[in-house]
Amino acid sequence: MLSMFKLPKIASCFFIGALSVLTACANIDNGTGKIASASLVTSAMSKGSNTPLLQEQENEVTLAGRQILVGGSQYTIKGICYHPVPQGSDQRDFATLTQDLAIMKEAGINTIRVYAPIEEIAVLDEIDAAGLKVIIGFGYNQEGDYDILSGTFIDYVERYKGHSAILLWELGNEYNYHPEWFEGDLSNWYNALNKAAQMIHDVDPTHLVSTAHGELPDELALSLSPNVDVWGLNVYRWDQPGTIAAEWAAISDKPLFLSEAGADSYMAVSKDQYSIGDNQQAQADATENILDEVFDNADIISGVALFAFVDEFWKAGDNDVQDIGTERPFSSGVPYDGTANEEYWGLLEIDRTRKQAFNVVKEKFLNVPQRAITANIAY
Repeated sequence: MLSMFKLPKIASCFFIGALSVLTACANIDNGTGKIASASLVTSAMSKGSNTPLLQEQENEVTLAGRQILVGGSQYTIKGICYHPVPQGSDQRDFATLTQDLAIMKEAGINTIRVYAPIEEIAVLDEIDAAGLKVIIGFGYNQEGDYDILSGTFIDYVERYKGHSAILLWELGNEYNYHPEWFEGDLSNWYNALNKAAQMIHDVDPTHLVSTAHGELPDELALSLSPNVDVWGLNVYRWDQPGTIAAEWAAISDKPLFLSEAGADSYMAVSKDQYSIGDNQQAQADATENILDEVFDNADIISGVALFAFVDEFWKAGDNDVQDIGTERPFSSGVPYDGTANEEYWGLLEIDRTRKQAFNVVKEKFLNVPQRAITANIAY
């Protein structure tokens, strides 16, 4: 759902000592200039030490058939799309991170998907300490701010590739829906995507490269992007995303996860048993069906990043209030009214009150069927 946006820089990083391999990042938001953390490890800390090597092995992300492995063990993405923006603002803010991580752990979430790089090393450290992984997204044109167009995204990769919170590097979000951003020719995007993926491979052999594609990619996308290791697909097919599994298996043998799927909690019209207006039951029912389909197809689908963690007041109008969507009913594949009510997608309300769908996610993520954990491990 998110594509391009600007985020303020609030941290800076530097290297300490010629032989040091700790990348220390000083949080300058508080003006102290003091080192907030030194958790990034890229090679041996000192001659004869194997601790960083062991850490690298434990966090190395590789492939086995269609599956993602972390440290040699299968990793099922039980994820959430996370872009915390306070009420009244339009800027991402991690002030509620500690609370949010506790809620995520309660729900069995193991992966956070963000739409722009996290520069604050303290944020990455806290995510790592909580035992969660992050999918870091890079935009194409962010005016030179760690973007693909300028090539500065690779600076971020080189700086943070040793951080144990990183799961995947993700290039672009639903850009196939926007040929106008690429001179009307999506080949320009896929060529840029493939080149960026190779640049990452050249500097970071321990992580995989993904992209978030809107729906099933066509032959052009696949043929021009062979360097993409894992395909994320944003899939809104009512409450039946599992139909994409067989379609994907017919065109690719690479890993697939749903980089977005979900439902909002507002009904633009009444349909079946769901009444118009705020309707948490509709969101909960759709979420349950979506997750069942994901885990029932675990031999093809390596998990999901549900959209989204918390309601987002900044999307559709006044940032201080929750606005309903403006799409015509039944103009999209969003259950159950076909309307993307953009400010109602959260599993939580803006004040972190849990919606009914949160309880569904908690039950499903904490009790992933065994077949979804052991499916299709082929070396």
